[in-house]
Amino acid sequence: MPQMQIWGALDLLLLFVMWAVMMVAMMVNTSSILGGLLLIAAGIFQWTPLKQAGLVNCRSPLGFLMSEWREGKLGAFLMGLEHGTYCAGCCWFLMALLFVAGVMNLLWVATITAFVLVEKVIPRGDLVGRVAGGVLVLAGIVVIAGG
Repeated sequence: MPQMQIWGALDLLLLFVMWAVMMVAMMVNTSSILGGLLLIAAGIFQWTPLKQAGLVNCRSPLGFLMSEWREGKLGAFLMGLEHGTYCAGCCWFLMALLFVAGVMNLLWVATITAFVLVEKVIPRGDLVGRVAGGVLVLAGIVVIAGG
């Protein structure tokens, strides 16, 4: 339940950002500079220790439970809140990329979801994420240069 609250809070924050940024009817970012900068920022985030810490804790819920166990309902709530924070923190910038591709674009939603799954599930998912970071930075440069 607490993980759902973390994702719900993140959704509300992103909704506010979406309203604050200039969007067209299909909710696609209309600024190539903003889109390019978001791609570059997401790519750089893929290389940060914060991303890696979130990914490590999110990849192994059992390891998290064994090392962070707390008794009772409040303990369960706090564990869920902490683990949900790790998972949301590790993927929030990737979800923000929907502002570049289009929030209502189901192909991009599925693509980003598949990438997050690969990054979290395969044995060297962290390496995949770092390579993707380079691709995102290059894509951001191309978007800015082309705009």
